[in-house]
This record gives sequence, C-alpha cells and structure tokens, in this order.
Amino acid sequence: MVPTTPPATPVTPKDAATVVLVRDGATGLEAFLLRRVAAMAFAGGMTVFPGGGVDRRDSDTSVAWSGPEPAWWARCFGCDPALARALVCAAIRETFEESGVLLAGPDATSVVGDTAPYSDARAALVDRDVSLAQFLAGAGLVLRADLLRPWANWVTPAEEPRRYDTRFFVARVPEGQLADGLTTEAEDVAWQRPSDAIGDWKAGRRGLLPPTWMTLAELAECGSVADAMAQDRTVRKIIPKVIRRGGALRVVLPGDPEYGTASAHLDARPEDELERS
Repeated sequence: MVPTTPPATPVTPKDAATVVLVRDGATGLEAFLLRRVAAMAFAGGMTVFPGGGVDRRDSDTSVAWSGPEPAWWARCFGCDPALARALVCAAIRETFEESGVLLAGPDATSVVGDTAPYSDARAALVDRDVSLAQFLAGAGLVLRADLLRPWANWVTPAEEPRRYDTRFFVARVPEGQLADGLTTEAEDVAWQRPSDAIGDWKAGRRGLLPPTWMTLAELAECGSVADAMAQDRTVRKIIPKVIRRGGALRVVLPGDPEYGTASAHLDARPEDELERS
C-alpha cells in the first residue's frame, strides 16, 4: 500500500529473487503458491511465489556450479556477473528455505531426489547460521543453475517505503521432490493452474500483486512445463503503474501512452477484474 506521505527520496530497491515452481498436473501446468502471513511488513496476506532478498553471502564464488555461467545470467538480467551469481544463489537458497525444493545434486548431471535428509540444513539456512556455499560444500552438492530459466524483472514503485528489484525465474520441481508449506512466512500453500489462481483473485479468495498475476497470466498461455521452460524471453526491468477503469484494473507498463500519467501504484480490490491488452 502506498504510504500517506511517500519518501522524499525514493528508497533504493534491494536485489531479490523469486522462483516460480511449476509441474504438470492432470489438467495442465500448475504453479506453487504461498499465502504470506498477514502480519508481514511486505505483501502481508498476499499470495506469492517463493523468494526473497539477496544475502551478501550469496555472492560467495566458492559455490560448486553447474549450468549457464554468471556472465550468461548477467546478460539475461542486465546486471554485472557478480550480482547475477548472487541472484541465482539467492533463488536456489530461498526456494529451498520456503518450499523445501532443492535445485542441487551430487554432480553436474544429477539432482537430489529426497530433501528430507537436509531438513536441519534448511533450518540453519533460514536462521542464517550457514550460507548456501557452506551448506552445499558440507553436503557435497553442486548448484544446478541449468534447472532455472529467466522470466522477468519487476521493481517496486518509487512511492513504496520497501522496494525490491526482483528477478523472476521459472523452475520445474525435480522428480521425487515435494514442495511443502514448512515455512513461518506462509499461512498456507497450494498448487494451482495459473488461470484458477487468477479466478480466485477475481472472486476475492486471493490477493495478488501485479507481478504475480501478470506472471500467472503469462504462464496460463503455456500448455505444459516443457513449454514454459522452453520460452525464449527478453527480460526488461518493469516498474508497474496501474489504472482503474470502472471495475477493472489495467497494468500500465513503460511504452504505454498512459504510463506517464498513471498512478505509480494502485492496490487491487477483490471485486476488481484483470484487464489485459
């Protein structure tokens, strides 16, 4: 929600990573969603994907790495390789912390099938007792950057007191692993088809911020996980503005004729409907 008095100087956004976990369900692609605890300072009560801010230790270059190198990710997200490395590490760390899904394996061509043996390490990561690099080294695991795909880059509007420059990734849940709700940051979790999640938002059963429902709307166009993972996306930085037309909300992005005069942010009401051009 926009504060009554916006900061005189916009807050510098904190770098963050979000991972959209996907799987093939009986009737199509499904995404893993968490409803954040209502009391949380940022996006309390909202339905989101796993993710969070970059930790300074996510930049550790000692991480055993498999997949596209940081320079490749840097080109995807328009940042320097050091930040790109930290973003990928944060994406994998936060996904493990918030969902129990671990995108790592004993070597460059395998992935963990059961994450239960790493439950203590997961708790230690949450408590910041160990870094991702320390955990992976101690467990003899290799980070699998090749299991992630770049999707989007959203920045919190300038009027907000808490701002994030968030890079969105998509990842298939590895075979044998189960995404869970064992995190203190979520009230409940669910797998849903993107179109069903948007339907719940329209019906007032979910709260979705523009980056979430826009991502869900994009994923709704993918017929399967393979389709989503094969998307060749050009990622650009998006600072959304939203306008209300009657009972509908429309996201206004840079380049739209209405972008210059639109409000920097507008909270979605349950009765509002999504209008996409």
